[in-house]
Amino acid sequence: AMDIGREAAAWVSSHFTPPIKLEFEKVYYPYLLINKKRYAGLYFSSSADTHDKMDCKGIETVRRDNCPLVANLINTCLQKILIDRDPQGAVGHAKEVISDLLCNRIDISQLVITKELTRTAQEYAGKQAHVELAERMRKRDAGSAPNLGDRVPYVIIKAAKGAAAYMKSEDPIYVLENNIPIDTQYYLEQQLSKPLLRIFEPILGESKAESVLLKGDHTRC
Repeated sequence: AMDIGREAAAWVSSHFTPPIKLEFEKVYYPYLLINKKRYAGLYFSSSADTHDKMDCKGIETVRRDNCPLVANLINTCLQKILIDRDPQGAVGHAKEVISDLLCNRIDISQLVITKELTRTAQEYAGKQAHVELAERMRKRDAGSAPNLGDRVPYVIIKAAKGAAAYMKSEDPIYVLENNIPIDTQYYLEQQLSKPLLRIFEPILGESKAESVLLKGDHTRC
């Protein structure tokens, strides 16, 4: 594929007048195309024997408004799919992490979400989890509360059924000090499920991906 790419670039360049020149850039193999601007693949540019990197675009591997667990899980699953060529191993790993999450075996550091405090509570159109937490922290201890421009770390804790997420945000240190339970179902439904389904639906099929990953014994603790 790389040789053909270089030949194609040379042929096209020969039909343009200088200084227009088409250059071969890269080959993806294997390549997981999810939809427009969402894909992952092994990136080859110089040698056909060794990939330069695993390249991901539009996939939740670096977004800071997701908890670290999302990026770590998606990265590991993609490595198993693309590098190890082991999609079933990726499925098994995802199910194991979901089980660990629901059974409270995931370290709280993996569940921390951070968002920047850019405005005061009154300036936001709707209630935001990090903003409401900053206000509560200010009432508890104004000296240690986040200020405008700070990133506010928080986790989602268990609360009354139907409570909005902004009412369930809490300071991770406060959670540890007071042994407050985490809303693990929130993390599965609102953080993990969509990113997982996005990468597994092209492989397993839409209905099977959901039934395999989000239903079964591993979702009961």
